[in-house]
Parts: sequence; C-alpha cells; structure tokens
Amino acid sequence: MNKQGRYAVLLSCLSLLVFLLFVASLAVGPAGIGFRASMRGLFSNDAGAVALIMHEIRLPRALLGLMIGATLGLSGAVLQGYLRNPLAEPGLLGVSASASLGAVIAIYTGLSALFSLALPLLALVFAFLSVIAVRALAGGAARSLSMILAGVAVTSFAGAMTSLALNLSPNPFAAMEIMFWMLGSLTDRSMVQFWLAAPFMVVGWCLLFASARALNAMTLGEDAAASLGISRKRTERLVVWGVAVSVGAATAVSGAIGFIGLVVPHVLRPLVGHVPSRLLPASALGGAAVLLTADIAVRVIAPERDLKLGVLTAIVGAPFFLWLIYKTRREML
Repeated sequence: MNKQGRYAVLLSCLSLLVFLLFVASLAVGPAGIGFRASMRGLFSNDAGAVALIMHEIRLPRALLGLMIGATLGLSGAVLQGYLRNPLAEPGLLGVSASASLGAVIAIYTGLSALFSLALPLLALVFAFLSVIAVRALAGGAARSLSMILAGVAVTSFAGAMTSLALNLSPNPFAAMEIMFWMLGSLTDRSMVQFWLAAPFMVVGWCLLFASARALNAMTLGEDAAASLGISRKRTERLVVWGVAVSVGAATAVSGAIGFIGLVVPHVLRPLVGHVPSRLLPASALGGAAVLLTADIAVRVIAPERDLKLGVLTAIVGAPFFLWLIYKTRREML
C-alpha cells in the first residue's frame, strides 16, 4: 500500500473511532439509562426525563468534547509546525491563560451570576486581547523565539492576575468556583454554550487549515518558502488568530484542558510521514478521540466525586511531556 493509501486508512480509522466514542459519550452517564433508551430519547421530541437528559446534558457535552478535542489537537499541530518546536502547544501564546483570567474576572465580580454568558464572553475577549499583546511584544517581524517569549510573558501575567483574584476573593464559594472552573470540565454545559463557542471554533479551524500549504513549504526553510510565494506575515496571522479564535472559544466553555495539543501531534506525526498538511486533519480527529475518551473516563472512574477533565489529561500528559523533554535533550547532544 502506498503512502496515500495508508494515510486514507489512518483517517478512516480515526473517523470511525471518533464516531464510536461520540456515541459512547451519549450513552454513558450517572443516570444509568440503557443504550437503546438513550438513543430513543435523543431522537425523541417528547418532554420525558430521558429525552431531557439527552438533549440538555449529554448531547451538548458530547458535542463540546468532540469540537474542543479537535481544536486542541489541530492547534497543537499547527503551532508545532509553524514554530518548528516540538514542545509547542495551544497554551503557548497565552490564549488559554488569558481566557481563564477573563472567566475568573466574571466569577470574581459576580457578572457570571447576573448574566450566564458573561463568563464565556469575557473569556473570549481576553483571549483576543492576549493575541494583540503577544503580537505587540513580539514585534512586526515576529520570529519563533520572540513569539514564544511573548507568549510566556502573557501567560505568566495572566496566571499572576488569576492568583491575585483567588488571593483577594472575599467569598470562599467564589474562590472554590474559580478553582473548579480552572481545572477544566464539560460537566453541566448546555446547548447555549455550545452555540456560542462552535462558530468561533469553526472559524479558527478554517484559518488553521488555510496555513497547511505554508507549513509544508516552511519545512524547507524560510528562504525556500519565500521563493515558493509563501508570505511569513500572512502565515503568522493565520496561525496566531486561528489559535486565538478556536482555543479561546474552547477555553471559554470548558476551562483549561492541557497536554492534548502537545501529545496528539507527536503520536500521529510518524504515521503521516512527518508532512504538516497531513498531520492537521489527523491531529484534529486524534484530539477529538482523546478528549472524548477522557470525558467518558471521568464519568466511569469516579462518577460520585466529579473528577475534573483537566486533572485527568494532566495526569496522563505530564509523564509524556517529561519523556519528550528527555528525548529532545538527547537528540541535541
């Protein structure tokens, strides 16, 4: 089988896996509803308890798991290709930390209690502000190192402000709500939040996929890419704003979920022949599969303790990150 055939098989297998995990996500939950009853309730228009659970609880959770996982996997693959840094991940530009800060401000000031959409909307606004700050700090002709350093600076500042809000919070219940939100979760998300975040994520996907040809050319070097008609500034705008729009929207409704954008591209890169344009759809499907699996796991492992999704992904992803650092260090020697 040639490379094109193997790539088609890989995408087909990943697509099938995502579909099966999506169906499993719809069928798994603390309510203890059977699979057939769940599917009947999903496609039912009556006002029964099963239909209500499927339409208002499980369906938005499964849809958000699918789209957020795809966003994290795709944005991680794009950033690693653009920055040519194997340690790059979606939070590198400060988008996740800044979106979290916006959400924390909504909770701290009480806006989220007055207006339910204040939290995701403020998170989106701060995600966009972080990109403006990163571009201003990195300068007009942004290079990989300056982009990374600017992202680290914005992330550090957003993290410090978040810690300050926790430290000064006069209400212990607000502080607890902030901590739980920052751990990352898809519990109790509604279709309203899905419809708020989904358009932004789709727009971000379009921008990121539009950079595929440029990422392929940049593997040959900047001079070779420029000779092929690739504009670095245009590619930078596609990548940075694509990550901001998609990851900002994802963080706005789920909180910070780490390591998926780091791990998934590394696992799949050898399977696509190290071609950036082929890695993008594979990473999107792989990210969706990983997040759906993790979200199913938190409902199965400790349903009564509400294990947070971000905690589980960190437990699995952190050892991989340490191994990746060790491997990169050995390759540099």
